[in-house]
Formats: sequence, structure tokens, C-alpha cells
Amino acid sequence: MSLTTVSSAPAPPLERVDAREVRRIALDLCVWGTEQVDDPEWIATVRHAGVTLPQALRRTLRTFRRDSGPTGTLLVRGLPVDGDSLPSTPNVNGSVQRIVTVPAAVLMLAACELGEPAAFRAEKSGALVQDVVPVPGKETFQGNAGSVLLSFHNENAFHAHRPDYVMLLCLRPDHDGVAGLRTVCARQVLPLLGEETRQALFSREFVTDPPPSFGGGGGATAPHAVFRGAPEDPDMRVDLAATTPLTPRAAAALVELAQVFDRTASVVRLAAGDLAIVDNRVAAHGRTAFQPRYDGADRWLQRTFVATDLRRSRDHRPRDGYVLDR
Repeated sequence: MSLTTVSSAPAPPLERVDAREVRRIALDLCVWGTEQVDDPEWIATVRHAGVTLPQALRRTLRTFRRDSGPTGTLLVRGLPVDGDSLPSTPNVNGSVQRIVTVPAAVLMLAACELGEPAAFRAEKSGALVQDVVPVPGKETFQGNAGSVLLSFHNENAFHAHRPDYVMLLCLRPDHDGVAGLRTVCARQVLPLLGEETRQALFSREFVTDPPPSFGGGGGATAPHAVFRGAPEDPDMRVDLAATTPLTPRAAAALVELAQVFDRTASVVRLAAGDLAIVDNRVAAHGRTAFQPRYDGADRWLQRTFVATDLRRSRDHRPRDGYVLDR
């Protein structure tokens, strides 16, 4: 398997023999109805099982961990999600996956190759595997429960310990096949920005509110820059729906940034078994609009966050667990 980004030609699916092996490993991790995804002992078992993953898959994930490439996004296709035995797509707010399934095990195996799984208590009750599904009455929601155009954002841009990677595994696409994951990378955007805009985006002239999925409250961040770090390859921190400019030049820079995002974005329509991994440090993501039917067969992704250095958030994680309480 080679490293393939979503701006390139579609990634080839896993070799059948490798897909069968991943499914075998995932099934070995499943104890139906009893084993809990969020149990630290189970996650330790997953970590040990990861050494038996097909070499091509491990190499691809570890290469991406070292260098996420020009688009900051990796697409792995053909992973097992046991589509024939999936239940109806959930349609309730806050839906999560607590019981171990093949898709949940696949997500955790990939997470442990990239770093450590992580979650936030205020979002989706701190579950490590979260359902991304449309919810009736939430169509215009700027978050995972909505179905309108979702604006570009770094995941949890307001948080000091935002995820390093966001993983999205497709269990079921939308009926019409139009919902597209949109991604854009600082490495693509930076050369297209004017000098004054770049200077503003490297300055602490922005604040960011928590997303609606955190239930509101908590207040905005201290002033921060959108770009930070190496001038030629900076990290990015922005949420177009929640980041507010503090100066006129910052406001103009945010408008230009949004325009360049739209011009350079890549779009991929995920099929069942596709795993998209977004490097949240350098890439923002969003989603095109789609029309849910709420008939049990709507679009269903499962999401897991990954931290490359869990130690950094130790004071936020009681008992050295995987969930940040604040």
C-alpha cells in the first residue's frame, strides 16, 4: 500500500488478503455485548494487537504520522465494516459507539498506530468512538449532526489540547452519494495568500469560541494566531464558524483565507470501508450538504480523535485516562 492523499487519484483499496486479515484481528477484539470500547484494558489489548496488522497498512499509517504530505489527509480504502450486518443508522443527538464492533476495532487499531485515542467529556459524553450522523431537527447545525454545508475548521480549534488527527470511517454513505468530505491544508494555502494577509494570520489577532457540539459556554480563547510555527510550514488553528477577528486587518485576512480555502479544497465522497485521516495540525475539514431521509439508511461515519503525545494533556485527564474533562 502506498501513501495516497485525497487530492490525488483515488487510493487503491486494501488487498483482499490484507482486508481479511484486518477483519480477523478486529473480530478477535470483539466480545459482543460485553466488551467496552472505552475500557483502558481493552485499548491496551488493541495496542498489542496492532503489531499483527498487515505490514503495508502499518507502513502507510506510520509514514503519514511522520509526514502528512501536501494535503494533510490520508484515505485508506477497503477496510472491513461488516456492512451486511450493520444496524439502522442512529438518528439521535449525541449517538456514540460503546460496544466493540468490527468498525470500532478498526478505528482503535488505526488510532494506536498514529498515537493514542482521545476524547472530550463535554462532547459526545467522552466516547472514544462517536457516530457522525444526521439528526432530525439539526439540519442547519454547524457540527456533526447537521446536513447543510459544514464550514472549514480545525477540530476543536478553541482547545489547547485539540486532536492531532481526526479519523472518519464510513460505515454507510448517504443515499444520493453527494455528501463530500472537504479538506484543505495550510501547505497548499500559504503560497496563495498575500503578504499582508500572511502577516495578519501569523499574529495574535483572533479568538475562537467552542463549537456547538460542546454545548455552548466556556467563553472564547485568549487571542491567538491562525498560523503558528515554521514560517514555511506552520500549524493552523481556525474555525470559520467560530473564529472572530479582533482587528480590521485580521477581518480582511480571514475573508481572504476563506476564499483560498474554497479554491483549493479537495472533496472526497466516502464509500463504506473508507477511512479518512485528517492531520488536524495543518489541515481543516468540512462537508458538503446532503439530504437525509431518516429511514435507517442515512449516512453513517464513526469518528475517533488521536493525540500524538497524550502526556501534554495529563492535567486534563483524571486517572491518566483517555478523556479530557476540561
